[in-house]
Amino acid sequence: MSKSAFVFPGQGSQFVGMGKNLYETNAAAKELFERANDILGFRISDIMFEGTDEQLKQTNVTQPAIFIHSVIAYLTTPTVAPDMVAGHSLGEFSALVANKSLSFEDALRLVSIRAKAMQAACEIQPSTMAAVLALADEKVEEVCAAVQNETGEIVVPANYNCPGQLVISGSIKGIEVACEKMKEAGAKRALVLPVGGAFHSPLMNPAKIELAAAIEATEFQTPICPVYQNVTATAVTNPSEIKQNLIAQLTGAVRWTQTVQAMVADGATQFTEYGPGKVLQGLVQKVHKEAVVNGVG
Repeated sequence: MSKSAFVFPGQGSQFVGMGKNLYETNAAAKELFERANDILGFRISDIMFEGTDEQLKQTNVTQPAIFIHSVIAYLTTPTVAPDMVAGHSLGEFSALVANKSLSFEDALRLVSIRAKAMQAACEIQPSTMAAVLALADEKVEEVCAAVQNETGEIVVPANYNCPGQLVISGSIKGIEVACEKMKEAGAKRALVLPVGGAFHSPLMNPAKIELAAAIEATEFQTPICPVYQNVTATAVTNPSEIKQNLIAQLTGAVRWTQTVQAMVADGATQFTEYGPGKVLQGLVQKVHKEAVVNGVG
């Protein structure tokens, strides 16, 4: 039997004007946007609708903005319940609202704490990320390990986005050395990304400590369907396991390729992306060409 998977994007999908149409045409959506403004203590909707790219790019704005848009798009679209959910990095919090593990309000508070903690961690040590194209995952892992051994710098695989696209994360020096080595190993490109920190690496440990305390203090419910979590790429329904995986995600890799493969193996044929942009629709199709993908935003 064919199953439906609902997926939710992470950082990088934002754009000025995101969610504005929802706000203006849907009374329930408008109410949720206003609730989000109240929870955050500033009018994030104004930045989303009318702000500058620069304002929207700040981690403490980007993450709540994408979460708010994704979840409101989901909550205000009449649909049958999903058979399974997943989210890319930040998107995992949106997925956990969709499968009823978390309330909109609790999840938004956690996303806000996560964003601020990550921003602060980025300021402790200059660090960055790079996209490696057209090199086997195993080779990327091998080069990262070799660079760490040789230089003592942190360099780790961070996002397994799709076959032939892996993002690495680490110290600025570590990433520079790794990019050269990746090209030598046959990568088509190894491109430093315009991000302000090494997300999904051990350099996020200070943020992880803060987020862990907030997650432990938040009540998670038994979900209505499994969430395929980034760090394990497997179906999870146990609330305490979901919490632990969510904490581990901050310093662990986003195993998106493996997540989509696992969902397909468990019967997913239809993938719907809720939120801004079409990033995940593209990645899902690269992982599984036969998948039917669409988006709601």
